[in-house]
Amino acid sequence: MKVLLVEDDSGIIEYICFAFGIGWPNCQIITTSTGEQAIDLAEQETPDIVILDIGLPDISGFDVIKEIRKFSDVPILITSVRDSEQDIVKGIQLGADEYVVKPFGQLELIARVKALIRRNSHNLGSPIVKGTLSFNPISGELFNKSKRIILTKTESIIIGILLKNSPELATFSELSEAIWGEEYDGAIEALRVYINRLRSKIETDHQNPVVIVTKLGKGYCLENVSSKI
Repeated sequence: MKVLLVEDDSGIIEYICFAFGIGWPNCQIITTSTGEQAIDLAEQETPDIVILDIGLPDISGFDVIKEIRKFSDVPILITSVRDSEQDIVKGIQLGADEYVVKPFGQLELIARVKALIRRNSHNLGSPIVKGTLSFNPISGELFNKSKRIILTKTESIIIGILLKNSPELATFSELSEAIWGEEYDGAIEALRVYINRLRSKIETDHQNPVVIVTKLGKGYCLENVSSKI
């Protein structure tokens, strides 16, 4: 297990390294204080997870996410003192998988990292083909006809469940448990952000979706995969 820790506060680096030393002692932790080096290390070291601060001395952590997502779907966990809904939504929209507000507990951090790693290895079974969409749950690759659609790990889990259930409903509870291991306050709002991101990648007009359809108060289902994308 290899962790890339991107943080410029030495006290927080020590705090996180101590947490892993107790909760996951066999981890290899690679640290950097700059965003530019983080991008290079994410490509060269192929970490299992990236723990990323947003406020870095050279470039924004948001820019780091954008660059990493050009070549990798490694799970990214943001840690930040910025707790506004705008920042949290922005991080998720750019491709982060989790957002933890500082200060956080050491046990909480390790639990969230382990949940992301479980998500990363989530296996929904054999390849699924519905209409023009083809999804490989093992590799997390989605194709629309011959076009490859780049997904994060969380998006892969969601589309896999939607395809597996199609045309039946995938409930909020089912999706939340697959992603986070439980249903929690705020899960529906977080799911809405991930669904909107998926729609932008799949729908012809993501502002007026006809493929990933909302079932009010219940969940989502996949429809019209043959003719509408």
